[in-house]
Amino acid sequence: MISQSEWPVLEYDDDNDAVVNPFKWNLEKFKSNKLIITFFPDVMESLKEEKLIELDTHFGGENPVDIYHFTQEPDVLITLGYVGCPACAGNLEVFAACGADKVMFCGGGGVLDKNIKVGELLVVEGAIRDEGFSYRYIKPSRIIYTDSKVTKKITTYLEKHEIPHIKGITWTTDAMFRETKALVEKRKAEGAKIVEMEQAGCIAIAQFRKFDYGAIIYGGDDVSQDEWDTRAWDKRKGIRYNLVMLCKELVREI
Repeated sequence: MISQSEWPVLEYDDDNDAVVNPFKWNLEKFKSNKLIITFFPDVMESLKEEKLIELDTHFGGENPVDIYHFTQEPDVLITLGYVGCPACAGNLEVFAACGADKVMFCGGGGVLDKNIKVGELLVVEGAIRDEGFSYRYIKPSRIIYTDSKVTKKITTYLEKHEIPHIKGITWTTDAMFRETKALVEKRKAEGAKIVEMEQAGCIAIAQFRKFDYGAIIYGGDDVSQDEWDTRAWDKRKGIRYNLVMLCKELVREI
């Protein structure tokens, strides 16, 4: 049944089926249920050059997607994520239909507090839903939260191995060029530490399809000041590479 609203984005339909449903496509199942989604193309290229990963599954079409597995640890799959909830979380639903039910996300995001250093790891506890995708999966709410049991497993591992990190929520927005000063301050006041474009959607898919999902985002560019500071966030190859390798261990923990 559809919940009526003046605004279309809030018209939630509780019907679990849909006209286009990847769970009806009889897709070939992955050989593993463990998947990393990364937003680091440079790391993916390095892993291929070092022959640490090899192609596992190819999805064709206008927006092709390649899934790789680690050569020495074929029980862990990895893919390069697409930007934004419809692309990234939409693909995630297809991956879930192929049997992925342990998923770790790793990427970078804009910090809302300049005190969050470049490379500082944020374990995502939830996301402010300033996008449209998640509202088709989960009833309207201001924040959507990750599974606390999964988050606890992640932080326990990090603490055990003395890996510095912080915890908190993100701000998921569709409009990267409309992160105004007032909105940055408002989202920061609500508790968001980083702004990004995928978490609300990915968390919603995990809740809707009932699988384990965790995410770590590292502090990247700084959007907390009057002028944008890139902080060369996308050039931190060592941080990015190590984070992928960390997620390879974490996806087994969750």
